[in-house]
Amino acid sequence: MEFKDNLDDISRVISNDGVILYPTDTIWGLGCNPFSEIAVKKLYQIKKRDTSKPLILLVNGLEMLKAYVNEIHPRIETLLVYHHKPLTVIYPQAKNIPNWVLGNQQSVAIRIPDDPFCLALITNLNQPICSSSANFSGTENNGTFSDIDPKLIKQCDYVSQHRQNDLSISTPSVLVTYDKKGNLDFLRT
Repeated sequence: MEFKDNLDDISRVISNDGVILYPTDTIWGLGCNPFSEIAVKKLYQIKKRDTSKPLILLVNGLEMLKAYVNEIHPRIETLLVYHHKPLTVIYPQAKNIPNWVLGNQQSVAIRIPDDPFCLALITNLNQPICSSSANFSGTENNGTFSDIDPKLIKQCDYVSQHRQNDLSISTPSVLVTYDKKGNLDFLRT
């Protein structure tokens, strides 16, 4: 699939501690390298977000997901396959993820996006993207690119051209957590 952006250019920005502004399978997001403390701190600064609040990771599939969580309950794996809306799952035990991404938590929120651009970017990087909504903390999430505060845009190291003119209103993902028995608790639907 052709994109307006060069994925290698975006990957270089991310690899060099940059923060990107890009469309996800849900709303527009700020993204960076989760393994770079400099990049993650920069993302928190841009958002004006408290560093005790965790960020999410976007991965390109189950294989990559399994590298960052201790266990995936079978009910969650089934949910990931059959759920029709974008789904972010909070896994109780993270692994191979730096503390600066997790805030004060040991859990981690991870989504497998259903968006060709996001999947291609993650695959090109061969690692997850640390992501958060493209808005200042305490303000409403953006529905379209044109809703994003220009002051936030100016602080990003790269602004994706992909889907900037898309006027369809996007919404955040469904957010779910689960217990040891696999009982689901939907925190956002």
